[in-house]
Amino acid sequence: MSDAEYQAIILSVKLATISCLILLLLGTPLAWWLARSHSKLKHIVEAVVALPIVLPPTVLGFYLLIGFAPNSFLGQWWQAITGSQLAFSFSGLVFASCLYSLPFVVQPIQSAFKQIEPGVLDAAKVLRMPRWKQLLSVELPLAKSGFIVAMVLGFAHTLGEFGVVLMIGGNIPGETQVIAIALFDHVESLNFAAAHRLALVLLGISFFALLLTYGVTGAKKRVGSVGVKF
Repeated sequence: MSDAEYQAIILSVKLATISCLILLLLGTPLAWWLARSHSKLKHIVEAVVALPIVLPPTVLGFYLLIGFAPNSFLGQWWQAITGSQLAFSFSGLVFASCLYSLPFVVQPIQSAFKQIEPGVLDAAKVLRMPRWKQLLSVELPLAKSGFIVAMVLGFAHTLGEFGVVLMIGGNIPGETQVIAIALFDHVESLNFAAAHRLALVLLGISFFALLLTYGVTGAKKRVGSVGVKF
């Protein structure tokens, strides 16, 4: 592999890792609220969270590009704080990736919270356990499989992004050129040998992510069935 390809892989892994950590931090309370809330706004919030699944990446990227422009409120605010522009930068990629991968992190955690038996939560209330302690000591450990699935899907989805990152970050080697864009460059230049190398990297990571996801969910189902028998 060339240095540029290694740079693209390292940049992609860095982007996916940072985005995943941010999404876990911000997405966990959101997922908990969606799982427990009976608010009339719940379905609206769920639709907004799920929107990146059905919205074409170029549409999301286009509106983010407008929102990140140097003359926009967000772009001016970011430039005043950091001294650099948000569009066509790694920071812009992180913002865009967090929005684009949001449902892949929030929905598995939300589902895991919803699958916790009501009796377990009732027992915690009977013991007069504070809400924060109930969340940390009871709900988070029981939702562990959901967090694993969320991390795997969020990481893999961010790693393979193309449309959104191309619109927001362009194709700057070493700064915004992620592995999917480097692969596209190789195809455009008819360098199929290099394209195969990068495609195999993405294929291997995607397959491993799905394997791990199905392994975790399958193990949880087996444990649940054993618990029912006893």
